[in-house]
Amino acid sequence: MSDKIKEPKREDIKASLEKIVVNAGIGKRSAEASFKEKAFDQVNQDLASITGQKPQPRPARKSIAGFKSREGQTIGLKITLRGKKMVDFYERLVRIVLPRVRDFRGINRKSIDQNGTLNIGFKEQMVFPEINPETSTYIFSLGVNIVPKTKEREKAEAVFEKLGTPFMKDK
Repeated sequence: MSDKIKEPKREDIKASLEKIVVNAGIGKRSAEASFKEKAFDQVNQDLASITGQKPQPRPARKSIAGFKSREGQTIGLKITLRGKKMVDFYERLVRIVLPRVRDFRGINRKSIDQNGTLNIGFKEQMVFPEINPETSTYIFSLGVNIVPKTKEREKAEAVFEKLGTPFMKDK
């Protein structure tokens, strides 16, 4: 028998996942005037090209002096993917993006929280093939939250296994 990994069907992915949320925090630099003029548009454009959808700005709920943030100031960007765009993004994430991550050995199973959500963080957006390193001058980190339809951790882990998510090998 061969050890080939069975590729999940698009219908299986759509039936198993509720949504995928991609977010990027820009709070550290959002107070700088030069950031607002140059880099904010670049982050917005990069996220839109990665997901195929326009990001939604997320304002600060309250002012925090230590972080130099004011209430109402944009501190992040969020995109919620559902349906066909969610399936396309998941397939690109598993087949193209994760293998491009430097020193990637698999996703830690502890990245699945008690509600079954798989949380993946990227230190830079350059691992996505849609980003051109020559035109993208600002490097930022982003988080990807994959929410399955089941809300139990053990069942969610089985769903992600079935969908071909590359987890670390148990020693």
